[in-house]
Amino acid sequence: MIRLQGGDRTAFDEIVDVHGGSLYGFFMKNTRDEYLAEDLTQETLLRVYNMFWDYLPVGRFKAWLFRIARNLLIDTVRRRSHDALVKAVKGKYEDDTELISTVAGEFLSPEQVADHSELASLLDGMLDLLPDEQKAAFILFHFVGLSLPEIAEVFETSLPTTKSRLRLAREKLSAWMVDKGIINPHEPEN
Repeated sequence: MIRLQGGDRTAFDEIVDVHGGSLYGFFMKNTRDEYLAEDLTQETLLRVYNMFWDYLPVGRFKAWLFRIARNLLIDTVRRRSHDALVKAVKGKYEDDTELISTVAGEFLSPEQVADHSELASLLDGMLDLLPDEQKAAFILFHFVGLSLPEIAEVFETSLPTTKSRLRLAREKLSAWMVDKGIINPHEPEN
C-alpha cells in the first residue's frame, strides 16, 4: 500500500496476486456462490484500490483487508435478505449446497472423493448453525489462515474475545460431529 501511495501501480497487482485467492475463499465459504464470491472479491479489491490514499500502516494489512471484506459481506447479506426474489427462491434451494473442496480431486479415489464431499457438506451445514462471529472467526482462522491477532483486528475486538469465539466454534463443531458419529469421543484427537 505504501508503494501504491508512492505511485507504483504494479503494487496493486501484487496485492491482487497475494490476497485475491484467500478473499475468494472467504467469500465462497460464506456464500457458496462462485459468481457472488467473484463479485465480492473484485468489489473488495476495488475498495482497497479506491482507499489507498487513506491507508495508514498502523495495523496489519491483511486484517485491514479482511475487515473491508467482512463489512462488504455483511452489507451484501443484508441487501439480499430484503430482495423479494431471493426470499422466494431461498427455501427451494436451501438443501442444495455447493462444496468447496480443499483437496485436489484428481489424486483421490472415487470413494475418498465421496467421503470428502459428504464430510465437507456436513461441515458447511454445521458452520451455518454457528453464530456469525464464531463462524467468521473459524473460517478466517482455518480457511483463510489469519492469525488470532489479525482476526481480532478484523473484528475490532480484543484478542481474548477472538480466542473465545474460535474456541466456542470448535467446541460446538466437535460436539455436533460426535452427535453425528463422525468423531469418536473415546479416541484421542489428532
